[in-house]
Amino acid sequence: MQHELREQFNKNFTQEKYSAFLSAINNICQYPADFRVAESPLFLTSEFANEIQNAAHEIAVQLQTEDFKQKSKAAIPQNLFVPGETDHPLFIQIDFAVSYDENGNYFPKLIELQGFPSLYGYQYFLGKISKEFFNVPGNYKSYFSGIDDTAYVNLLKKIIVADKDPENVILLEIEPEKQKTRIDFACTEKLLGIKTVSLTDIKKSGKKLFYKIGNKEIQINRIYNRIIFDELFKKEIKTDFKLTDELDVEWAGHPNWFFKISKHSLPLLNGSYVPDCFYLNDINGYPDDPQNYVLKPLYSFAGSGVEVDVTPDMLNEVQDKSSYILQKKIEYAPVLKTPEGFAKAEIRMMFLWDAKPLLVNNLVRLSKGKMMGVNFNKNQTWVGSSIAFHNV
Repeated sequence: MQHELREQFNKNFTQEKYSAFLSAINNICQYPADFRVAESPLFLTSEFANEIQNAAHEIAVQLQTEDFKQKSKAAIPQNLFVPGETDHPLFIQIDFAVSYDENGNYFPKLIELQGFPSLYGYQYFLGKISKEFFNVPGNYKSYFSGIDDTAYVNLLKKIIVADKDPENVILLEIEPEKQKTRIDFACTEKLLGIKTVSLTDIKKSGKKLFYKIGNKEIQINRIYNRIIFDELFKKEIKTDFKLTDELDVEWAGHPNWFFKISKHSLPLLNGSYVPDCFYLNDINGYPDDPQNYVLKPLYSFAGSGVEVDVTPDMLNEVQDKSSYILQKKIEYAPVLKTPEGFAKAEIRMMFLWDAKPLLVNNLVRLSKGKMMGVNFNKNQTWVGSSIAFHNV
């Protein structure tokens, strides 16, 4: 969106430079990127960078109100309540589409949000490598709140490891070596010195949990949780404990916040950055223009089950209307000029809770399809995972 930098970038772009960039990404840590990494970062103007920061902070404030906290309790399925809930989430992600305002200017519109970690480790390395290969100006950063590389890593250690020995802190996933985000797990290990452990490799003794390195059994004192319940239910795996058990551990990212700040939150928010959104069971009559709405299941992830071509018949066929929301469709702006047309963008604003929600970094997804995601961008270039830089 920063016109001069975009023109300069496109003029100097070569496939050889991009291949070298990808090679550097894929050799950061143990695993390569198992998702498409876009050919370019996004360059934000100062005006838009300020606007999207305002949008993120405005929504973060709403998530801290007592009214929201009370209403968000209904988001947790009764059989999935995890004991020992913390007073606040440690991680908040707020996703915005780059859209238009009434004057045709670029404007951030809320798409989704989650009280769950994102690719904090990977984005650190992606930012550094992007600056190395693509001549990003020195005064441009991906960070916010006055943070630099050192402060960012120190803050991650403070939030995730806290006062524990890194040996007693784990990143918990389901078969992590098979996950598409495994590069982030390896980046996190490299930055923080913690181990990634599969749910299936943990043993329980009383309320204590243990994992092994070789023949050495190590107690787990703190868990950086990356498990998504929806995926857990789809896989028939045998485990020695359940997340809902009473456990003698601390949670770096308590599982209940995965539900409490989620699609369930969208109808509870308001403001100029928030599109109209309703719980499907709260609607007395369907909108006259259902084609201008998106139907989303509350309990799914990675875009699963989302319907973008909504009809009255489709809404009538929904059996459990309390498990769906209807959100006003957002018009994405063609923001990234590429050699093969324009790409649309979503920007994830990434928070860490340090006394209060602190905006620290961002993640970008670029698309030329009807929706974000691999299935809608097959055989496309200049799409996929990226990062945004702004003039600090």
